[in-house]
Amino acid sequence: VAPSTPVCEVPSSAMTGTVVELSCKETEGSPPSHYQWYKNGVALLEKTGRGNARTPNITYTMNKKSGTLLFNTVTKNDTGEYFCEASNGIGLSQKCSVKRMQV
Repeated sequence: VAPSTPVCEVPSSAMTGTVVELSCKETEGSPPSHYQWYKNGVALLEKTGRGNARTPNITYTMNKKSGTLLFNTVTKNDTGEYFCEASNGIGLSQKCSVKRMQV
């Protein structure tokens, strides 16, 4: 079954240095969907931890299975327009509407 349009939870504002979690979920896809987050139209890399020498400024953890995007300490650089896309290899992938997060 192709995924339905996912529901995105994106806070409209966040305080610098706080922990912020964005979530994305759809319930109709079978097999279960994988989720990809985008910021300002660019796909976010799936990373854990603090990044490495090539990507020292990555401050989030993205879980493609659960649809969560977790910022350990948000910075002003994390301000932007976020949306996620659900896909499971069947039918078209589905995106939620873009939501702006202001840090």
